[in-house]
Amino acid sequence: MKNRTFQSLKLFIGIFLILHVLCPIIALATHISYGDISEVLSSAQFAPMLWNSFLSSLVTTIVSVSIALLLAWCVNRTNIRHKGVWSVIFTLPMLIPSISHGMGLTLLFGDNGFFTNLTGINIHLYGLTGIVIGATLYSCPMAFLMLTDIFQYEDFTVYEMADVLGLSKKQQLKAITLSNLKKPLISAFFAVFTVVFTDYGVPLIVGGKMMTLPVYMYREVIGLLDYSKGGIIGVILLIPAVIAFIIDLLNKDNGTNSTITKPYVIGKNRKRDIFSRVVCVVTLVLISLPIITFVILSFVKQYPVDFSFTFDNITESLDLGIGGYLLNSLFIGLTTALAGTLITYYAAFVTARSGKNFSSMAIHLISLVSLSFPGIVLGLSYVLFFQGSFVYGTIAILITVNITHFFASPYLLAYNSLSKFNSNLEDVAYSLGISKMKMLVDVYMPCTRGTILEMFSYIFVNCMVTISAISFLANFRNMPLALLIPQFDSQSLIEPIAFISIIILLVNVIAKGVIYFLKMYFARKEN
Repeated sequence: MKNRTFQSLKLFIGIFLILHVLCPIIALATHISYGDISEVLSSAQFAPMLWNSFLSSLVTTIVSVSIALLLAWCVNRTNIRHKGVWSVIFTLPMLIPSISHGMGLTLLFGDNGFFTNLTGINIHLYGLTGIVIGATLYSCPMAFLMLTDIFQYEDFTVYEMADVLGLSKKQQLKAITLSNLKKPLISAFFAVFTVVFTDYGVPLIVGGKMMTLPVYMYREVIGLLDYSKGGIIGVILLIPAVIAFIIDLLNKDNGTNSTITKPYVIGKNRKRDIFSRVVCVVTLVLISLPIITFVILSFVKQYPVDFSFTFDNITESLDLGIGGYLLNSLFIGLTTALAGTLITYYAAFVTARSGKNFSSMAIHLISLVSLSFPGIVLGLSYVLFFQGSFVYGTIAILITVNITHFFASPYLLAYNSLSKFNSNLEDVAYSLGISKMKMLVDVYMPCTRGTILEMFSYIFVNCMVTISAISFLANFRNMPLALLIPQFDSQSLIEPIAFISIIILLVNVIAKGVIYFLKMYFARKEN
C-alpha cells in the first residue's frame, strides 16, 4: 500500500517511454516504401550527399575536438586567471541555434560580408569551409565540457609517483594523461560527429552547392511532403548515432572507478601561461565576432548599404510578431524543462534506487536509447506516428518531442547522482516503514538540488535553441522563436534574424544566471 504511488508512477514512466520513444521510431520504419529505397540509394545525388555529410562531419570533428582539448588544457592545466569566466565564455555558442552560426558567418565572411568588404579577402565561405567553421562553433563547446570534466577529476598522486620513478614530462603525458583521456576523447569524437552529421542548420545557410543528407531530408519533407524518402534518409542518419551509442556503452563498461586523493597541482611556467592566455583571447574574439555582428546588425538602418544607428529593425521585428513567438518559446521551454525534469528525475530514481528488476532495466535501456536518435529523425517519426491524433498540431506535441529529444542527458545526470547514495538506504527505510516516495521527497531530492537545477537548465536552454526536432511539427500558431530564422532567411530578412539570435542568447544567459544564483543560495543554506 505504501508504495502504490511509486508503482503507478513507474508504470507511467514506462508507458511514456514506449509511446514517445519506441512507437515513433517503429512508425518511421513502417512508413518507408521499399520502392523508394532503391530509388534514393541509386540516385545520382545520393553518393555525393553521403560523402559531403561524412567529409564535413569528419573534418569538423577533428578540428572541434582538437580545439576543445586545447581549451580544456588551458583552463585546467595552466595558471591563467578567471578560469570560471573562461569556461563560461567557451560555452556561449551553445546558447544560440546552430543555424544562427551559419547566418553569422554569412554576415562576416560571405561574398558581401563585413570582413570581405573591409579587407577584400574572400575565403569562399559557401561549401565545406563554411560548414566546418559553423559546425565547429556550435559543437566545440560540447566537446570542451566533456573533456574539461576529465581534467578536473585526475588524481595528482599518480603524477607524483611518476616523478619518484623518474618518468619525464613527455613520458607522463603519454602514460598517464593521454591514457586517462583516451576513452573521453573517443566519446567526444563520436558525439561531435553525430551532432554535425545530423544537423541541417549550418549547411542550410552556408552549404552552397554542397548538399548534405539532413538538408536533403529537410527539403524532401518540408518542401515536398515526401515522408517515405525522408524516412529513408532518417534511418541512414541513425547509423552514426547508433554506433556512437554502442561505443559509449562499451567505454563505460570498460571504465574504472577511481577516488581522487589529491587535486592536480599546477606548477609555475610563464611561457605556458602566456601561450594559454593568447589561445583564450583568440578564442574569445572568434566566439564574439558573430555575436557582435548580430548586435550591430540589429541597430543599423540597412545592411550593407546604410550603417547609421536606428531602432527601426527592432520595431520591424516586433511588427513581424517576434514577441508572440518569444512567448511561445518561453512557454515551451519552461513547460518542457519542468515536466522533463520531473519525468527524467523520477525515471532515474526508479532505475537507480529500486534494484535490478526487469522493468527498471527496461526503463534504463529505453532512456539511453533515446540518446541515439537525432532531433530531425525524431521529429519526422513524431509526424508519422501522431499525425491525425488530438495532440498533432498543438503545442503539447512540441513539448513532448522536446522532452524525448533531451531525455537522456538529464536522466544520466540524475542517475549518476542517485547511484552515489548508499545502496542499503532502501532496506533501512523499509525496516522503519518509510515509503519510497517519502525517501524521494525527504532525502534524495533535497540532497540533489544542484543536479535538479542543472537538469532544468539543460532542458530549457536546448528548447530555446533547437530547431531540428520541431521543424516538422510546428505551425504558425505554436512556432517557437528559433524556427523563424530559416523562414526569415528565405525572405532575406537579415536584421530580424540578428535580433532573434540576440534575444535567444540573452534569454539563455539570464536562465543560466538564475540557475547559478539558485545553486549558490542552496549551497549557502546547507552550510
